[in-house]
Amino acid sequence: MSWKRHHLIPETFGVKRRRKRGPVESDPLRGEPGSARAAVSELMQLFPRGLFEDALPPIVLRSQVYSLVPDRTVADRQLELQEQGEIRIVQLGFDLDAHGIIFTEDYRTRVLKACDGRPYAGAVQKFLASVLPACGDLSFQQDQMTQTFGFRDSEITHLVNAGVLTVRDAGSWWLAVPGAGRFIKYFVKGRQAVLSMVRKAKYRELLLSELLGRRAPVVVRLGLTYHVHDLIGAQLVDCISTTSGTLLRLPET
Repeated sequence: MSWKRHHLIPETFGVKRRRKRGPVESDPLRGEPGSARAAVSELMQLFPRGLFEDALPPIVLRSQVYSLVPDRTVADRQLELQEQGEIRIVQLGFDLDAHGIIFTEDYRTRVLKACDGRPYAGAVQKFLASVLPACGDLSFQQDQMTQTFGFRDSEITHLVNAGVLTVRDAGSWWLAVPGAGRFIKYFVKGRQAVLSMVRKAKYRELLLSELLGRRAPVVVRLGLTYHVHDLIGAQLVDCISTTSGTLLRLPET
């Protein structure tokens, strides 16, 4: 795959032209151009908050970050540095590699609002105050929840009912985003629809500018640009630099 996306990003995604990147070792928390932090911030702007009545925290996929920071090792390292502070990474469930990225404060705000006045509000508040700041894991174990953080089995059940945790297997749970089921449904259908647009094109390839200029199928609720970042970062399409612009091509099978 060609990773020459320095032409692709400013011309077709509306992202400001970047200065020359600094060294990898620079502080990823400062959001300098080319960092995972800068990529997450840019991608968050694409999330259609109104579609979910602002009830969900904006969600970015790890694959989308790779579309802007193509060195995956660098991107992962920078995201890990942020994970116990500014961002949280969650398992979205439809694929083991489907990791969602959310800002911690957005998550906290939406979760508190969703549980306000509910029977499980106390357990959720306890979780947000004790577990979330102390543990950056994608999932939590039974003994960790009960012995380390002092949760009773009934409180864990409350967290599951609130949508803060989802069952991973017996005795362990994934961190979850309450109400994210609708987002996941839209994302999966939208990804398939945008891939189909490329698949149906002549030679199974399509100029990016042409794709973004088309009317999106009705199932693409999250927006064409949102999905294109995912297709590129997830390597579901190859990016080819041409004199006419960036060409998206389905990989040879």
